Amino acid sequence: MPLEVKRQNRETSQGLVRRFGQRLQRSGVLRKVRKNRFKGRPKSTQAKKKEALRREELKAEYLKLEKLGKLPTRSRGRRR
Repeated sequence: MPLEVKRQNRETSQGLVRRFGQRLQRSGVLRKVRKNRFKGRPKSTQAKKKEALRREELKAEYLKLEKLGKLPTRSRGRRR
């Protein structure tokens, strides 16, 4: 869907650019482009599994240290 802005009668070029920018923002084109700008490629299933295993290992290590008293205990309730 191309955006088209025609110069109105007695409109300055700055006014035309301003009107174009406003229409561009309202259309949502900029939001879509910026959203996809740094989109990385999807991770492979092997990488996802490896990452999940790493998280589980870190979690187990953290709980172990917590039980030994080497880390402060976590509060299980809401933060205030």
